[in-house]
Amino acid sequence: MSDLRYPVGKFVPKPEITDAERSVLIQQIAEAPAKLREAVKNLAQEQLDTPYRPGGWTVRQVVHHLPDSHLNAYIRFKLGVTEQQPTIKPYEERLWAELVDAKSSPIEPSLTLLDSLHYRWVIFLRSLSAADFGKTIIHPENGLMNLDRLLQLYAWHGRHHVAHITSLRERMSW
Repeated sequence: MSDLRYPVGKFVPKPEITDAERSVLIQQIAEAPAKLREAVKNLAQEQLDTPYRPGGWTVRQVVHHLPDSHLNAYIRFKLGVTEQQPTIKPYEERLWAELVDAKSSPIEPSLTLLDSLHYRWVIFLRSLSAADFGKTIIHPENGLMNLDRLLQLYAWHGRHHVAHITSLRERMSW
């Protein structure tokens, strides 16, 4: 792997997706919590505090980042379905990752939070119609985005961060 930042490749959205592709993406979101749990299984504290790449977040920070990010995603989807083209609020993920809870707290609460969040999120996603996925939000930095693009982004996002951990484990022979 030449770029440790993107172990599954950079995010490249498709302009349009089919119902079948949408189902695969929702399934990837459904599977993300279990894949994250498997990725961190039996890691020691010092391993959790190892950056996945030079200058990158620690495994612990990555674990805490996923529910932080996906909570925001869940809310963005709900706003997109219930409001007319809402402007969503971005957050400073780099700064959130530097807060004490992300840098030093146990990972189990975040793993549990991700389990519960994804359980609800997947029920919600599976209830949406193709028309719902065509609804849009406005991201202050990225402009107009439909929910199909968000679905692609967050399915990729879970795979992306799990791969940060699994590729580190592979490189370190953990």
